[in-house]
Amino acid sequence: MFMKSVSTIASVPHLKVRPQSIVSRADAELAIGDEHETSYLAIQCATGHEDVLRSFDGEVSEHDGRRLLIGPTNGRNAAALRAQLPWLAPRTLGLCTSFGFGDRLGLATPGHVRALKSAGGSIFPVFAQQSARELTRTARTARDVLDAATFGAFAEGWTGPQGADADHLKTTADIDAYLAAGFTMFTIDPGEHVGQLATDAAPADLRARFDALPWSELEETPAGLMARYEGRTFDIEGCSIGFSREDLAAAAIKYARAVVHVTKMYRHLVSAAGTRVVELEVSVDETDTPTSPAEHVFVAHELRRLGVRWASLAPRLVGRFEKGVDYIGDAGTFEAEWAIHAAIARVLGPYKLSLHSGSDKFSLYEAVAAQTRGIVHVKTAGTSWLEALRTLATGDAPLFRELYRFARAHYDVDRASYHVSARLDAAPDPSTLADEQLPALLDHFHVRQVLHVTFGSILTARDSSGSSRFFTRIMTDLRGRAEEYAANLETHFCKHLAPFAAARGRG
Repeated sequence: MFMKSVSTIASVPHLKVRPQSIVSRADAELAIGDEHETSYLAIQCATGHEDVLRSFDGEVSEHDGRRLLIGPTNGRNAAALRAQLPWLAPRTLGLCTSFGFGDRLGLATPGHVRALKSAGGSIFPVFAQQSARELTRTARTARDVLDAATFGAFAEGWTGPQGADADHLKTTADIDAYLAAGFTMFTIDPGEHVGQLATDAAPADLRARFDALPWSELEETPAGLMARYEGRTFDIEGCSIGFSREDLAAAAIKYARAVVHVTKMYRHLVSAAGTRVVELEVSVDETDTPTSPAEHVFVAHELRRLGVRWASLAPRLVGRFEKGVDYIGDAGTFEAEWAIHAAIARVLGPYKLSLHSGSDKFSLYEAVAAQTRGIVHVKTAGTSWLEALRTLATGDAPLFRELYRFARAHYDVDRASYHVSARLDAAPDPSTLADEQLPALLDHFHVRQVLHVTFGSILTARDSSGSSRFFTRIMTDLRGRAEEYAANLETHFCKHLAPFAAARGRG
């Protein structure tokens, strides 16, 4: 069995291994090393115990009577590490307090691990988390995301459990790609199937749209649905939620097709996964109008009726959850609504509530943790990218200045698929700023959103020769400033995690 212990691999003269990464057992030692801003895998084993090396790529040599493999941080070696060190293989989350760390570059996991260790508390991390949309915009694969998280967690000495979230999936092909890569959590986004209904819709319009719902796919009839809800009151921890005929028709028009889509995706996932243990998150957060408590009850009941089992659900919440900035809205109103949604999740589940666009919502975290009693998942994405840019702004002003100008030029196009309200006329022009003023831009509301949503254009931009315009320079620079980047991430995410760790401690 592998364990953390004092190791002799660190004494090999030409190796520069990270002490926190070393894992030892009687016949083998594994570690991550660094040389010229490139990481490598190092494995040392006793002569006669070379079997451990056969799963890994690399060059094998002799050192002090032992066999030494030096290998790349590639996909085959990441898979072999997950097989050899079980804690590196992703698991399902269940009902514990959990936190998703998006990493658009594949360099952020060491900083995420440090933040978890610093914050304390029992928080289940999801290091590998990326949406299908972000894979397209970063030109990565699901396997790339998982492998980067594996090496990052191993390098920083993480030995606790971890998950892997295939985020905002819209097609069965998305499911298959992430399943093949080894992900365990599948977030289904049926936003395109959520219906919109005018508040002043005429009764005849309401009835016509209700009758036109896909009843065969719902495995129900209009009369059957009405009979199960009309006049019924649901007691949700002392809060009564009821449905009139009009309320039920409106809820069905809004969410019935989304329920059908989630059901199809879930059934495909279960069939494709076979004996593998996976879990589902349902996300209806990327829609125009909030999910009312009655609509939440409707969605949960209909999914359950159709045999769907889910671990977490992300409703569309009151107020604005914009990218990279704190909550915009009345915090008291949010807390009251969140409390009802949390109660519904307890009574009709239990399942977790999931807070999407959860990064930088510092004004809400205490209430989010308290009202759910810790049965909550928080999902972040672009805030780690912004900390990478903070690192560049501090250490490579010319590069940061160039990509910020580029981001401004692409913002109006790239913002189309995001909920943001930044204005270019409110974002400072970089030509007016001195180098020492650039890092402060990462604390500016409008600049944060401009840089947040243009990441795909920045990372995939090409120069006139067809070569990468920014990506290679960004990665080279950040690898050379790995400690600074990790420190920035640790500071930033400790602020995110502290309220949830404190809530776990009180529990």
